[in-house]
Parts: sequence; C-alpha cells; structure tokens
Amino acid sequence: MNNVDKKFQELKEKISSKTLEEVYQEIKNNYLAIPVSIQDSLEDYFKKFSYWGKLDRKNGMYEELYLRAKSLKEHMNDYSILYNKLQDYRSKKILVAILSNWYQFDFNTLSTSMETNYSHYFDLDLIKCDSKEVFVDLGCYTGDTISSYLNTYGVDCYDKIYGYEVTKESFEKAKEEFKYLSNIYLKNKAVSDKNEVLYFNYSEVDNSANQVVEDGREKIEAVSIDEDILEDVTMIKMDIEGYEEKALEGCRKHIEKEHPKLLISVYHNHEDLYKIPKMIYQMDSSYQFYLRYYGNHIFPTEIVLIAI
Repeated sequence: MNNVDKKFQELKEKISSKTLEEVYQEIKNNYLAIPVSIQDSLEDYFKKFSYWGKLDRKNGMYEELYLRAKSLKEHMNDYSILYNKLQDYRSKKILVAILSNWYQFDFNTLSTSMETNYSHYFDLDLIKCDSKEVFVDLGCYTGDTISSYLNTYGVDCYDKIYGYEVTKESFEKAKEEFKYLSNIYLKNKAVSDKNEVLYFNYSEVDNSANQVVEDGREKIEAVSIDEDILEDVTMIKMDIEGYEEKALEGCRKHIEKEHPKLLISVYHNHEDLYKIPKMIYQMDSSYQFYLRYYGNHIFPTEIVLIAI
C-alpha cells in the first residue's frame, strides 16, 4: 500500500471509529492548538465569506468546525467512493489533503498538493481543446477564465464561448474585454435548474463572491443551460458561489447527450466535494474524475472537480 492510500485508509478508520461528537471535539481541540495568528486569520476569512459557517472562538461559535465533523463522520463512505473513482494519485492526494486539513489542520499536505504547473481549470494533461470547442463559462466574472482559456489554447481554438455573470459591473467589464473577438456571447443572467427569477446578495469584500439566493432584494433572471443553449456544448465550467448543484441539474440534458468536459468548483460548502461527483455519475456513469487544487495551504478553497 503506497503512502497516499495508507494515509486515506488511516484517516477513514480513525473517523469511522468515533462518534460525531468525538470527531467534533477532536477537530475543535486541534483548532485551538494551532497558532493564534492562524486562528485569527481563519476567523476573519469566515466572517468575510459565509459559505462554510461561523467560527469565532471568543464568542464560543464553532459552527464551521461542527459542519466539518458532520461531513467527515456522516459521509466518509461517500468520500471513499470518490477516492476510488479518482483517476490519478495527484487527485487522490488532494482529497486526502482536504480531509486531513478539515480533521487535523494539516497544512503541509495541503501545501504540497497545490497546482503550480498549469493555470486554473486548464490542466493540459487532461483538458484537450480544438477549433470546434463550444465552451460555457458559468460565473464568468470579468472574463478572467475566458482570458485564461484563450491564453492557454489560443484565440483560434474555439467555435463559440458563452459566459454567464450575475453582477452587472463584472459583466460590463467582461463585455469590454472581449468586444473585438467574435463568437463570444455574454449574458447578465444567473444559472439554475430551470428558468426563473432569483435574487442575489452582494458581497461586502469582493464582487466575485456575490451569491445567488432564492429570496432577497436584487432580482436576477435565471436560466437553465439546457433551455438557454440549444446547440451542442463541449465544455462547461462552474464557479457560482455555492449554486453549482442547481446549475448542474440545469445542464442534465447536455451532459447525458453530449458528455461535455466539466470543470466545477466544489469548495463552497462541506458537501459539494462528494455530492457533485455523485450527481454527475448518476447522470452519466462513463465520466472519469480528477481533482485539482489552486488554493492556499491554510484552508482548502479553489478545489476543481474535472469530469471527462
């Protein structure tokens, strides 16, 4: 048994042998044992970005740690299924690094799992593109991922590109960025499992973190990709601040019919990491799964599931 398999097995056995309360208390104790400066940094981060729950030791709030424990204890079998489906040991090590960080605040394994060779999403060993590519970017922000795609594969390596962005300011910047390129279609819309009216909350710290919600003040038109794009698509990227599951369901017909390459952010809560691969597998069991990690060494963000 190699060291990655061994570490995953040890983690699985350790968590499986404990109750939820014991797992939570161990995570809490591990948290309180790390340097105070890192505790402060994490708590400040979770105040700015509310995806994962509250963490404030001075006020006795440990919701984020409890949600970690709940995910690890109740879904270790799901993580084990995912581990066995991952197609390379880079991916398996990333999964071990994430779970070990959640459980033991293991910064070292996370640090050594970060992607340094290729740009975000576009691993050249996995993602092959050509002039017939129809790329759909969900959460295109100011066009940074589209620019990265063009820089990686070339401006002649697509047929059409569609971009969806909820924030008007970011949408206008993306429009300006690509105004001289043909066949790039940008839409100031949200994406969901059906056509509907949704709302979104503005982030106080970063427009890239604006969240679509089902009730609020700011209305936004939402569409399903199945209903909004009627032609075949070859690649779909998602980074939509926790609304990925709904959007994925709205791509079901494209996934079942055309089997596009999928590049999906799976870090906006403690569930998407196991739940989204399961959803894709239920839609089309022929997909193969990889993980790539583009975040930092303290807390695992910018986790991308690649399904091909």
